[in-house]
Amino acid sequence: MFDNKSILITGGTGSFGKKYTKTILERYKPKRLIIYSRDELKQFEMQQEFNDPCMRYFIGDVRDRERLIQAMNDVDYVIHAAALKQVPAAEYNPMECIKTNIHGAENVIKAAIENNVTKVIALSTDKAASPINLYGATKLASDKLFVAANNMVGQGQTRFAVVRYGNVVGSRGSVVPFFKQLIANGSENLPITHEDMTRFWITLQQGVDFVLKNFSRMYGGEIFIPKIPSVRITDLAKAYAPELPLDIIGIRPGEKLHEVMCPSDDSHLTLEFNDHFVICPSIKFYNDEHNYSRNLIDELGTTVAQGFEYHSETNPDFLTTEQILAFDKMAEL
Repeated sequence: MFDNKSILITGGTGSFGKKYTKTILERYKPKRLIIYSRDELKQFEMQQEFNDPCMRYFIGDVRDRERLIQAMNDVDYVIHAAALKQVPAAEYNPMECIKTNIHGAENVIKAAIENNVTKVIALSTDKAASPINLYGATKLASDKLFVAANNMVGQGQTRFAVVRYGNVVGSRGSVVPFFKQLIANGSENLPITHEDMTRFWITLQQGVDFVLKNFSRMYGGEIFIPKIPSVRITDLAKAYAPELPLDIIGIRPGEKLHEVMCPSDDSHLTLEFNDHFVICPSIKFYNDEHNYSRNLIDELGTTVAQGFEYHSETNPDFLTTEQILAFDKMAEL
C-alpha cells in the first residue's frame, strides 16, 4: 500500500524513524519518504545512511503548525513519532513536555486535515495507560486528541489511529545500552530501581512491523496494542552480567513499578485479536460507525472479560534470561 505514496514521519531521526525508513525502502517503492525533525546534525548523519532519491529531509518542530502544514503537502500517510519521552526530564521540565506532546499532537492533526492526508498513526506508550507521570499524562492526552480527530474531519478522508507498546530493546536512552556501557566500563555492579520491577518488551523491528500492518487494519479511532512479552528487571541484569551484584537505587521520579497497556477501566471497550488488542473509541463519530470486531483485513476480535487488564506483572508471557539475549540479537539485525 506504500508503493508510489508519499509518507512523512515526525521525529524521523530517532530510533523508530531510522528503522521505519530502512524497512520501507527495503519493502516498498515510495514516491517520497519525508523525515521531519528539528535536529540538523541528526538529519545530516541520517542522510549519510539513507540517501535514496525518494528521501526528503525537513527541518521543523511539531510545535510549528505552519511548517507542518507545508511539510505535509501532498502526503498520503503520516507516522507521528516525535515526542519528549524521558520520564525524569518531563517531571523537571513539564511545560516543554506539554508543548511537544500535546500541542504538537494538535498541530499534526490540523496539518493532516488541512492537507487531506489519507491515514495518520500516532505512536504512544504503555505509560499513557493509567498514567502517574507527566510523560504518560501528556501521551494519554495525545491519544485522546488523535481518537477524537476522526470527528474533526467532517466530510474529509483523513483517519487517525494510535499504536501503543512498551519498552523498545536497545532504543536511545533505554536500560539495555546503559547496562552494556556500564559493563564495558568495568562497573562492579548494575544499578536497578526496584527488584520487583517489570516491563513490556519489544524489538524496534517488531514495533515498525506492527505500525505498518495497522495502516491496513485501521478504520480510524482505534488504539492498537501488540501482544508482547514482559521482562523482570532482575532477569535483564542477570542476562547481561550474571556475575555482577545488583545495586537497588530506588524508583526514579514519576516511574511505575509495573506497566499497563490495556487498563481495566477500558475493558468494556477492549477487543482481543490473535496477536493484538484494540481499545475502541469511547465516543461515537459523526456519520461514521464501524464494527471494530472485524478489521479492514478481515481479522476477527472478541470482547474481553469485564475488568480485564493487560499488565506487565500478570502477563502470562515472561522472557527467560536466554530469551532476553535472543531478543537482543534480534534487535541488532
